[in-house]
Amino acid sequence: MQEILDFLQSLDWSPFVISIKTGIVATILSFFFGIFAARAVMKLRPGARAVIDGFLTLPMILPPTVAGFFLLLIFSLRRPFGAALYENFSIKAVQTWLGCILAATIIAFPLMYRNTRAAFEQVDTNLIYAARTLGMSEWKIFWKVVIPSAGPGVLSGTVLAFARALGEYGATSMLAGNIPGKTGTVSQKIAMVIQDGDYKTAGFWSVVVLLVGFLTMTAMNLLGNRRKKNQKQW
Repeated sequence: MQEILDFLQSLDWSPFVISIKTGIVATILSFFFGIFAARAVMKLRPGARAVIDGFLTLPMILPPTVAGFFLLLIFSLRRPFGAALYENFSIKAVQTWLGCILAATIIAFPLMYRNTRAAFEQVDTNLIYAARTLGMSEWKIFWKVVIPSAGPGVLSGTVLAFARALGEYGATSMLAGNIPGKTGTVSQKIAMVIQDGDYKTAGFWSVVVLLVGFLTMTAMNLLGNRRKKNQKQW
């Protein structure tokens, strides 16, 4: 027991803190941007919808290092956009915590967007027509009728986005680097200590990520089952 306590005290917990903070912020951004994008795409014509949907879903099927490479091209201080952000607004994404957030958000966003859009497509249009007859504005209809009706899908998208952002590695390494105490996440810590042959530390952080992911998914399932407790199940 004392050996375990000594091991825990010797650990650098900053990667876990950085990962949790990054996951939370990336999930919040993915939540609002995902809902907005899903609502906007559903209003497009089928042809435009297919193109925009494919573009928004790309980060989900691309290797994370490819997404990180494009992010690095955009936000590098040697590129026009990245240089303009830094010179005019003092915003720097490369090798900063902001880079961690951007990378995690880009990778997690498609999961939020796809789940939310699928949930919106299942909403009963009769509810929307009924709300309009009662004089509700489109904004109120969206937040008070559509969002609650699509709640399970939105919830699952939110949880999956958090889990994905928490474990992001490739794009984060490309854009934010691996600076201990600043941009070093748990995933990067695992890769680094394995290279050093420290399998004990790598195993510990792997178990931590596994437990967080399992508890997150279990909580999502329990909340989803609570919403459906009065519905007949097949």
